[in-house]
Amino acid sequence: MAPSPTPASPHIRNLSSTDVQRPGTPDNDGQSVVSETIENTVIDIEHMPVHDDPRKWSRFRKHFILAVICSGSMIAGFGASIQNPANEEMERDLPATSGEISLSVSLFILMQGITPLLWSSISEVKGRRFVYLISLLIFTAGSIIVATSKTIGLVIGMRCVQALGSSAVMTIGTASLADIFDPVERGSKMGIYYISPLLGPSLGPVFGGILTTGFNWRAPFWFLAILAGTVFLFFLFFFKDTFRQERSFAYQTVLKRLLDERAESLRREEILQTKLAERTDTKETIEDDGRISTVDIEKQDPTSKTDTLALPAITLTLKDVAPIETLWLVIRRRNNFILLLASGILFSYCFTVVYTTSRTLANAYGYDALYTGLVLLSFGLGSMVGSIFGGRYSDRELARLARENGGRGCPEMRLNSTLHGLWLFPISVAGFGWVLERHEHIAGVCVMLFLTGVFAIYIFSSELAYLVDANVGRSSSAVAFNSLFRGLGAFIAVEIAVPIQVRRVFFFHAIFRIYNLSKDALGDGWMYTIFAFVQVGSGLLVLLVRAKGEKWRNRAEAREAQAAQEQAA
Repeated sequence: MAPSPTPASPHIRNLSSTDVQRPGTPDNDGQSVVSETIENTVIDIEHMPVHDDPRKWSRFRKHFILAVICSGSMIAGFGASIQNPANEEMERDLPATSGEISLSVSLFILMQGITPLLWSSISEVKGRRFVYLISLLIFTAGSIIVATSKTIGLVIGMRCVQALGSSAVMTIGTASLADIFDPVERGSKMGIYYISPLLGPSLGPVFGGILTTGFNWRAPFWFLAILAGTVFLFFLFFFKDTFRQERSFAYQTVLKRLLDERAESLRREEILQTKLAERTDTKETIEDDGRISTVDIEKQDPTSKTDTLALPAITLTLKDVAPIETLWLVIRRRNNFILLLASGILFSYCFTVVYTTSRTLANAYGYDALYTGLVLLSFGLGSMVGSIFGGRYSDRELARLARENGGRGCPEMRLNSTLHGLWLFPISVAGFGWVLERHEHIAGVCVMLFLTGVFAIYIFSSELAYLVDANVGRSSSAVAFNSLFRGLGAFIAVEIAVPIQVRRVFFFHAIFRIYNLSKDALGDGWMYTIFAFVQVGSGLLVLLVRAKGEKWRNRAEAREAQAAQEQAA
């Protein structure tokens, strides 16, 4: 994809005739101005001037794009949870074992976490819109095949295909928001955006229960196909690509390499011109087409030389993006890895609570799929509140701390907004577990679910915004890693949570025997208490990044810059 012409901007030092002395004439320190100008061209990638700058679009257009992306991201949440009410009927109809049905759900979560690494690299070459359209087509096709499947093997395979398609919008969506919104408002927009994928897991069981009860287990997948097809049409006809490759790290790297090559070429040419000038007089006689003409070198117009100094046209390829190298540069940064780990631990609760609570509501409270979905909706509503207010408060804290620091802000300042939630969240998780354990009134369950949703996403929205701000030019790769850690966290948590909840676990069973407690399983109370302690550890990781992240990040940036210089040399 050829880039649009790049206009002049104060963020890039343009090369003009005023930057160039007589060819071959060095400046005071002995280095030619032409080569020095090229080498010292500094690009502010966050504000790189681009044609049709998405950040200058109207507020209506920006928010319309936000709405379209939100509609697409809701599909990912629906896809993971809408199957749950239909599991029992699927076992009878296909037929399949409970383990095979569980595998279809777990693999969906795992694939949804892994595949964003692929989509993020493609979006850096082909743009966001291309990825949205292709991924939605894949999800639609997978949903149709699941709805018509006759065997569990085909269902499992196509659920993985669905995960491949649904993961793209969640990952590239945040990168699109980084394309159109400045950092000072990015947190609040991230908060609004994450309402959709968070509502999906709560609304999915409701829609799944209604459709399965009214029709059969295939109806939820037909619903997903229709929903994805509709969103595809919105992207096809109403979505304009937000990606500008000039603001990608890959573009900056390629541009720097080409400018270095040009500077070296000019330096060699200037050395040659200097040697020629030393051997000739200022007035030279040149023979051209049999005619003799006199040329005054000192009066020659240098613009003919500098016309070639415009920024070169660059078409990125996957080789330029270097997906493996880019992903490695993201994950090797200590601040990124620690926060990704904290984010994965946090999200493991967000998915597991829906799965394990639905079991308790069915077994202990006797609720059917519809009532279970309505109760779980309280978690989704809490997530909405936490997402909106968490994102806005994150922006306010970043702006306030930047003002107090003389107008200089850094991504780590954003994490200051998580301090309240980091200690309230584990308390609410433990409280929710014991409300369930004692089978308290359902109103208490809904209130505690709501609170855990608020505090969880209140923290998560700031973590996500931090990852985008701290990885300028690599935001899609950082978000892809975030999806991977979330998927792995959710996959592991689900596989561990159910045995802890309903089966005898040797270590804890031994403790119960020591204290003469007659329990064969931990139950909800102790299970969520364990989750609470794990979330305390996640909070400590966030505080560690808040305290040392800037130093780690600056050190990593310096190391990468030095490596780039050595590679160029």
